[in-house]
Amino acid sequence: MEKTVLHKFCKKINDYSFSIDYWDGSSENYGQGDPAFKVIFKDKISGIKILKDPSLAFGEAYMDGIIDFKGNLQQIVETAYRINIPFFEKKSFGRLKKFFYSENRSTSLIKQQKDIEHHYDLGNDFYELWLDETMSYSCAYFCSPEDSLYQAQLQKIDYILKKLQLHPGESLLDIGCGWGWLIIRAAQQYGVKALGVTLSEEQYTKTKQRIAELGLSGQVDVKLMDYRTLAESDGGKFNKVVSVGMVEHVGEANLPKYMQAVDKLLIPGGISVLHCITGQIEGPCNRWIRKYIFPGGYIPSIRELIWLLPENDFHLLDAESLRLHYAKTLDHWAKNFEENIDHVREKYGERFIKMWRLYLNSCAASFRASDLDIHQIIFSKGLNNNLSMTRHHLYR
Repeated sequence: MEKTVLHKFCKKINDYSFSIDYWDGSSENYGQGDPAFKVIFKDKISGIKILKDPSLAFGEAYMDGIIDFKGNLQQIVETAYRINIPFFEKKSFGRLKKFFYSENRSTSLIKQQKDIEHHYDLGNDFYELWLDETMSYSCAYFCSPEDSLYQAQLQKIDYILKKLQLHPGESLLDIGCGWGWLIIRAAQQYGVKALGVTLSEEQYTKTKQRIAELGLSGQVDVKLMDYRTLAESDGGKFNKVVSVGMVEHVGEANLPKYMQAVDKLLIPGGISVLHCITGQIEGPCNRWIRKYIFPGGYIPSIRELIWLLPENDFHLLDAESLRLHYAKTLDHWAKNFEENIDHVREKYGERFIKMWRLYLNSCAASFRASDLDIHQIIFSKGLNNNLSMTRHHLYR
């Protein structure tokens, strides 16, 4: 990227104040007032790389020390969204990107296993550093801004369980159960028999341990298994099916297969809650995220998910956005991550720290300033006339 191009663009920005230290030793202030943050270029970034994929070009440049920042990283990313940098816009350079690379659309069981291992099997000791005590790795639910992360995660789990309208003796399936606290709490609070499935060996091991320690082995179980394999097996049917933060991993081609699997696993009249990240426009995660954080990641749109429901005689009961709850959740995770940075550095090194710092902070900024959202969708298999007619049960 040439300095003149960057300087010309930044001179047009008046609503935000910031400064840039260029690779040639010069420094410029942009906007009105004192700079809120500084971007430091220690070297040029290839213009071809930026045209090919800006997220990958800038993400790798930060990880490799070619660029750095002074100031609040979330604020910097939010500013990038709000000033409408042309090459950050979702639709920009679409044809040019396709010229440079093609999407990997493989959705095989083997590939999904590897994708999950890449992220979730980094080690339970790593996630224990910055998640809450439940080890919930999904959007929390804040009844008050003062809620602790642990309190907000319990509130999220309880909120989902209320949406499922559970009754003693019912069976519950959690697809992508993480470290298992939802199925454990469902059994403890509602007296249901619960099963979780995950592709992560680390999550499977930890969940098995928790179930045994709490004396729930006859009531709660977890399997190291893909949801499609479970649907094709003679594993029985469930009164309720839930999935929290998992469907973003299945890929565009597998979304119909996910719904078909739920159809096979859910009894007539049963309820399912799908909790997942959504976008205004459906599409894969940016290339930096897919390469370093979530291989195979795909963000469905709310319209895409709703469109799939009638194909399986699913009836939409409710849909709720929790966008700002996820931004606040990520604030907590980013803070906890920084407070344990020495442990992370000792095990993974500085480049890993920058990668995860960028991931956590840019995601928080995305939920505040981009079209990224998160929804909880409730639907029934066929008609069910015995469900609550109001939302009062959610707030008791």
